Amino acid sequence: MPNKILVIDDSGVIRKTVKDMLPTGKFEIVEAKDGVEGLNLIRKERPNWIMLDFILPKKSGWDVFQEIEKQPELRTIPLVVMSGRKDEVTKEIPEPFEFFEFLAKPFDQKQLMAALKTALDKSKKRPAAAAPAAKAAPASAAGASAAAPATAATDGAAAGEIQALKQQMAKMQAEIEGLKKQNAQIMAFLQKLKK
Repeated sequence: MPNKILVIDDSGVIRKTVKDMLPTGKFEIVEAKDGVEGLNLIRKERPNWIMLDFILPKKSGWDVFQEIEKQPELRTIPLVVMSGRKDEVTKEIPEPFEFFEFLAKPFDQKQLMAALKTALDKSKKRPAAAAPAAKAAPASAAGASAAAPATAATDGAAAGEIQALKQQMAKMQAEIEGLKKQNAQIMAFLQKLKK
């Protein structure tokens, strides 16, 4: 069964270019020309990879990215974000891009294949219940109630991190106390030498 790649890009040239660059018979290409269609196809088709243009009509690539980030079952799909201007992406999502790969337009076959491989590798490193990698958008009243179940899991993870930080702080505090004691002994020894 071929690997399914969803290409979400308003440029028919880019969608055709991706299709032409991939080895025949190894990949099935599903195409979306805007963000709304793209999100619908992500849910319907469950692709093996998503190639997402950052500037899209109807719903931007940034909005689609945020929707993917909200849903644990979608966050595990290898993602390649495409743009002709990297600064458009870094304005919303700071580097390093930990869980997706960036592909600058225009690209060649070698760059495309490398991006797909890197996106796959990065998706495998992603923790199952990871917090979104991008800066959080302000929560609307409707969005806040929908996010409640995810918040409980995040709270549990945060509590574990806080406990680990407290243990580190206690260890560091003990080391500081030991250093203070050593310092006092050295000062006392130096005082004796002065006499």
